[in-house]
Amino acid sequence: MGQKINPLGLRLGENQKHHSLWFAQSKSYSLGLQEDEKIRNCIKKYVQKNRKISSVFVGIAHIEIQKETDLIKIIIHVGNPKKLFKVKENRTQEIKELRINVQKGLNSVNWKLNIAIRKVTKPYRQPNFLAEYIALQLKNRVPFRKAMKKAIELSKQANTKGIRVQLAGRIGGKEIARVEWIREGRVPLQTIRAKIDHCSSTVRTIYGILGIKIWIFVDEQ
Repeated sequence: MGQKINPLGLRLGENQKHHSLWFAQSKSYSLGLQEDEKIRNCIKKYVQKNRKISSVFVGIAHIEIQKETDLIKIIIHVGNPKKLFKVKENRTQEIKELRINVQKGLNSVNWKLNIAIRKVTKPYRQPNFLAEYIALQLKNRVPFRKAMKKAIELSKQANTKGIRVQLAGRIGGKEIARVEWIREGRVPLQTIRAKIDHCSSTVRTIYGILGIKIWIFVDEQ
């Protein structure tokens, strides 16, 4: 039987890097992981609540966390910073409110937070963007095959070498859960030198929770 492994973890040190950079002793390592999860959840909830557009599309590719002795650096990679917050001119005030919100979520005043926002040059090469796009289409009752094919078209416009999109659950409201997937181009999961981005997320529909998995073959070294 084939053994499934996360393609990001398989390629760490080769063409992928960690999104959390810090060191901790073995006793406090689990607490550090929980802090990272709280930080990411606080940022996503704040952006969903205070976004400029009235859709569910958040537009966050990934969040990098770098911890020092008394400082936490947070780098938010987004597709369009102008659409991320309500007020475009007063972005420093929005970042300050976000910093206060994250500190409340961590329940710690000792840490100093430094939050920066960076723009992603080609957003539709990021699987998180495509997963959020598919989730938004499914919530709007768009047929699942149409949503999957549209996501593949968007990724092809960003000059990707291959993509695979997979949905699992009660697709289309059927009583029996099943798995549907579409692949376009090459997705060499067993080639370590091939840079592959991957994400898995869920979307809540009226029929239940659907799982979304996306693999994108970006480049080969």
